[in-house]
Amino acid sequence: MNVNSATECTDATWNPVTGCTKISQGCDRCYAERFAERWRGGPGYAYEQGFDLQLWPNRLDQPSRWRKPRKIFVNSMSDLFHKDIERGFLDRIFDTMEQADWHRYQILTKRNSAMRDYLRARYADRRAPDHIWCSVTVEDQRAAQRIEHLRDAPAGGRFRSPEPLLGPLDALDLSGISWVIARGESGPGARPLKKAWILPIRDRGVRFGVPFFFKQWGVRTPKAGGRELDGRVHDGMPGF
Repeated sequence: MNVNSATECTDATWNPVTGCTKISQGCDRCYAERFAERWRGGPGYAYEQGFDLQLWPNRLDQPSRWRKPRKIFVNSMSDLFHKDIERGFLDRIFDTMEQADWHRYQILTKRNSAMRDYLRARYADRRAPDHIWCSVTVEDQRAAQRIEHLRDAPAGGRFRSPEPLLGPLDALDLSGISWVIARGESGPGARPLKKAWILPIRDRGVRFGVPFFFKQWGVRTPKAGGRELDGRVHDGMPGF
């Protein structure tokens, strides 16, 4: 389990759930699955069960024990809105985020309607707290409807993640979105990112006044292609 993060746009990861199942082509070369399956069957390892879904009650209070404020990526090794995560356990995760409110939480999902429905039920008469940010992965045009579900959810903050970006996104509407993070795929068999796909996303961010963060070109390794786009690094961040 990672605590400190090597990702530039977050400080730490918190994984009260690990493991997942694939639901779209954006999952085809999942880095989390590749990492977890390396340790399958290893007695005593955190990923002894590989990438099978696993709940970790002993990790629920971890953010409460981190006294220094951090930007925390929630469930980097799973999807918080997986259908097999019990509602009661999900409630306990949100309880922790609400109580340890000196942190800023970043939640990323491909299960957009489940996220929307949960947030509507939990925050029926209000928005989620401002320190809990939610995002959807939109890897290509076929996944663009996820943005509408995000916009319809009473999230404290909303950001959009073309991660990994696998095709062009046409007429991207960023209204109601406060941050865009984009990256290319990396690892064995990674599909390359085209500049013609990423530039319109950056430019629409400028038009809508939305900070743009470019993680990587990727392909062989996360660092292989560097992070420069048109000769500069894009490190746009919202005002957390």
